[in-house]
Amino acid sequence: MLRLLLFLITLTNITISLSGQRVLQPKLIEFDTKGVVFKNEQAFTFRLYENGWSFGYYQGEIISYDKTKYYSIELGHLRDIRERKQSKSFSPISTGNAFVLGKINHAVNIRGSLGRKRYLSEKAKRRGLAVGYSYEFGPSIALMKPYYLSLSYPTEVGGLTFEIRNEKFSEENKAVFLDRSRIQGASGYFNGIGEISVIPGVQAKAAAHFALGAFDRYMKTVEAGVQVDVFTKRLPILYETENNTNSAIFVKLFAVVQFGLRKTK
Repeated sequence: MLRLLLFLITLTNITISLSGQRVLQPKLIEFDTKGVVFKNEQAFTFRLYENGWSFGYYQGEIISYDKTKYYSIELGHLRDIRERKQSKSFSPISTGNAFVLGKINHAVNIRGSLGRKRYLSEKAKRRGLAVGYSYEFGPSIALMKPYYLSLSYPTEVGGLTFEIRNEKFSEENKAVFLDRSRIQGASGYFNGIGEISVIPGVQAKAAAHFALGAFDRYMKTVEAGVQVDVFTKRLPILYETENNTNSAIFVKLFAVVQFGLRKTK
């Protein structure tokens, strides 16, 4: 009987001990990161279009885990899809710069936007991929800078010596400006920098949005979508003919990458 009592006491102590061990065993805690972790995000952007490119800056305010409002500004180059660079002339007086035959203006584009971004699902896990969409609209300004070419002019009738002149397009030099044999190459980009004209317009974009590491401090996103720019008049990028006219409306596909930081304040 005494042995049985000692056995029961020992078994009870072991059970209590094991029970205590289970209570003290730390439990893995899965932190729920749902909700607004960061309040703001800032990023630099690079956007590639069918007919150009741009660099920009993005500033966003995170309203909730799935909604962000933002503004952005970008500066880029806008080209006509019909532009084709010509090989440089092999003349000994050539400047060596490739050129676009028929081009009369460079177009530099400045865009400002107000936008909204929304995710279609929760940013479930750190370093997960969040998928959503974005849309934005705002002003679009085209800065038109005359396109200069190095043109050859004979110094005497029937002579073999030539004078090189850097000129923009005009009705007076049209025959020379559009004659490939007289073009020695494109002039330096800053020729005509003081002759810029402004053509205002508006623009809008819509895109699919992909964010890698939605709760990370470092912002890494990719977008792909469509954009339309509408200007108050046709942009005089190329020389116009009956069969070749410029446009005031540009619809194009784009892809953009953003790299930046998220902040809690």
